[in-house]
Amino acid sequence: MSVYTFLHSRARKLIAASAVCLFISAPVYAAEYVTVSSDNVNVRKAPSTDSSVYMELFKGYPLKVLAKKGEWAQISDFEGDTGWIHTSLIGKNDTVIVNAKKSVNMRSGPSTKSPVVADVERGVIMTKVDQKGKWIQLKHSSGTVGWIYQPLLWP
Repeated sequence: MSVYTFLHSRARKLIAASAVCLFISAPVYAAEYVTVSSDNVNVRKAPSTDSSVYMELFKGYPLKVLAKKGEWAQISDFEGDTGWIHTSLIGKNDTVIVNAKKSVNMRSGPSTKSPVVADVERGVIMTKVDQKGKWIQLKHSSGTVGWIYQPLLWP
């Protein structure tokens, strides 16, 4: 083996090892979720008040932030619809939306053995109260409080 081949082989291994270390040490960012802070909030096709309104949302609606541009956030909802919303119209994520095909059982405790207190339809939004494992305690706007299994909710 020539000196050139030996050095070339070592350089490739060093570059590969460096790339792996860089990938492993890179920070991992968790998805950011927010909640709409008032009623009749416009979601626009582009980050500008001159852009056309794509949809209108109400207070409490949960959203996922995809990107930010100045004072605007590109968002996605539980059905994958995307658009832009002014950041002054969103706040701390404290709500979830039922994301089942039809409806889910809300239970008195964090277990399938706990009695059902309500049948909650797809698309209903509730405020998070507590969490035990994969069970989320929620409060409906009617005042009903109960537990729903997290995989049936978004986010």
